Amino acid sequence: IDEIEALSSIYGDDWCVVDEDEKIYCIKISDCLDQPKWTLCLQVILPPGYPAAEPPIYQLNAPWLRGQDYTELANSLEEIYVQNLGESILYLWVEKIREILIEKAQSSDPELDIKKTTEEVDEDDGDDFFLDYQPIQEDQIKVLNYVTSETQEDEELPPIHHGNPITDRRSTFQAHLAPVVTTRQVKRVLEKLYENKKIASATHNIYAYRIYCEDKQTFLQDCEDDGETAAGGRLLHLMQILNVHNVLVVVSRWYGGILLGPDRFKHINNCARNVLVE
Repeated sequence: IDEIEALSSIYGDDWCVVDEDEKIYCIKISDCLDQPKWTLCLQVILPPGYPAAEPPIYQLNAPWLRGQDYTELANSLEEIYVQNLGESILYLWVEKIREILIEKAQSSDPELDIKKTTEEVDEDDGDDFFLDYQPIQEDQIKVLNYVTSETQEDEELPPIHHGNPITDRRSTFQAHLAPVVTTRQVKRVLEKLYENKKIASATHNIYAYRIYCEDKQTFLQDCEDDGETAAGGRLLHLMQILNVHNVLVVVSRWYGGILLGPDRFKHINNCARNVLVE
């Protein structure tokens, strides 16, 4: 409890409690505060035996985190655990990840710049915010281009289902769902959604997907906050709890000029849950 309180105090809004009872937490880590080039979301579950006998169960989420990068980072975290057996290690993990992101920022130009911030700070933009907002689909699709192979092989567009919108204090949330079995299909669905001018003009288009790889018996999964800090990770966590796979869920939010606070996360997850149930 002391460790969690300390981390919450140190990291402020970057620290997020996903589920207090299950001890599931999420923290957004960046190479710098002002204009981050590289950002990663660390999600941890603290088992009953932590820290004395069990390590945290963790998941690393970032569009760019693949292959060698993931392996090296995971090895670093496991090394810290082994060197500090029986001790609280979350702070050490977070700062190690930040150190790696700083090195990455200094050594190369980022493939993926973080250009958007959570709408809850943009209270001065008022009702006109999303009308003048430039569509963000190019950035989003660039993420998927980075994940998928370079081949131009055509992939069948899956059917897309649209959930019922939820409106609260002039903000509107709507979920969209498509069955997917490849990351290229994820890309196709996102491209199709962004052809809709209303969806393209949404303040945030948060998404998460889970694809089950039968041959490896593992999940290929990822998420995107699109400026709504930690929303993508929470959406992915919801999909994990519901044990859904081979599906992409996108939640569009149109900001109405009134701050919703934590209620916005409730609406995002409720939209997603409803469309999944439907």
